[in-house]
Amino acid sequence: MTSHHPTAFMSRRGFLRGAGGVAALGILAAACGSNTGRSPGGNGKVALAQWYHQYGEAGTKEAALRYAKAYPDASVTVQWTPGDYGSKLASGLLSDKGPDVFESQLNIAMVQSKQVVALDDIMEDVKDDFNENDITTNTVDGKIYGVRMIDDPQLIYYRKSLLDKAGLKPPTTVDDLIETAKALTTDKMKGIFVGNDGGLALGGPALWSSGGSFLTPERSPNFAGPRAAQAFSKLRELHTSKALLLGAPTDWWDPGALINELAAMQWIGLWAMPAIQKKFGDDIGVIAFPKLDAQGKDAVYSGGWTQFVSAKSKNVEAAKKFVRWLWIDKAEFQEDWCLSYGFHIPPRKSLAAKASKLQAGPAADAVRLAADYGNTDNPAWTPKMGSAFGDMLTNVIKKGADPATELPKAEKTVQTELDRLFG
Repeated sequence: MTSHHPTAFMSRRGFLRGAGGVAALGILAAACGSNTGRSPGGNGKVALAQWYHQYGEAGTKEAALRYAKAYPDASVTVQWTPGDYGSKLASGLLSDKGPDVFESQLNIAMVQSKQVVALDDIMEDVKDDFNENDITTNTVDGKIYGVRMIDDPQLIYYRKSLLDKAGLKPPTTVDDLIETAKALTTDKMKGIFVGNDGGLALGGPALWSSGGSFLTPERSPNFAGPRAAQAFSKLRELHTSKALLLGAPTDWWDPGALINELAAMQWIGLWAMPAIQKKFGDDIGVIAFPKLDAQGKDAVYSGGWTQFVSAKSKNVEAAKKFVRWLWIDKAEFQEDWCLSYGFHIPPRKSLAAKASKLQAGPAADAVRLAADYGNTDNPAWTPKMGSAFGDMLTNVIKKGADPATELPKAEKTVQTELDRLFG
């Protein structure tokens, strides 16, 4: 269940992750047509439309429909969108014929263009029970705009037996990772799979592993220093190591490369844990993206999905009441959503603490790594910033460009955007 990420790429459970997805497209797209997915209501109940992208896990659509049907105070129609959810949602948010409630990730443009409403009133008494990162990533100028539905840490899975056979320990630095991937590469299996694009998904983790960040707390660029340049050069080194699987039948968010033994290690999210364990049992371990060096730190990208209320809804208060019921009050539905269709960490601390499926083995390790090293999205990181960062990564990782040349270009674009947004 992938999600928004500061580097721009498409994913099964995300869309244009650092291209800002919804907000950017929403400003440019035409208003949607008459097919809103909203039911006509019945028995005098308010009619609400709830929009989801198409999840890959079996049973998710049926679960979403079951939750909606169980809601007693409105007639809720679920629209399940395959394909380009981002573009469809962007159009829908321009019109009152779009969703009342929808899932996405917050970008400051959504707030500035008045696409979403603040949800502080329904969050006030439970805010402290949510993971702090989940509050931060959904907050702009002190107001909370979304309720987190799932947390999806992304890590490196590895086959314990293959490392043992090679006399290796799990890598603790990026250099270790590259050397381990080389050592595990055979004529039948590559050492690691990080995506068919060669590793663009690792831009954020590599940056964090060097000690950097996309923006400082004061909203200045923080990704263009010499240590960040060194980290991105290491991604290039991995790309050219001949230990990287490219051209896999499915991309990094699907566990197929690991399960089909095309690679000994794979970068993927916690959601894939049940399928991977079904194949390999106890022969699976997980690590964070390793630190750049002794001065760096391990890094985990903690993605996820958040529920929002459209400012264009004709029934804003009713929509907020539904969001409160489903994602705050109905603990049994939240547990089901997070743990019955792949593994995800419940955003509520109280639910995460008692999630038995996450309390042992590599799942417990993943939860610990996310708590210790988790990084999530900054809503001030806009589509244009994500695009500039993604272009830089492409040029460095795939084309061999010098980071010292590429980073200032991206930094200039980001600073221009920050000046436009914040003065």
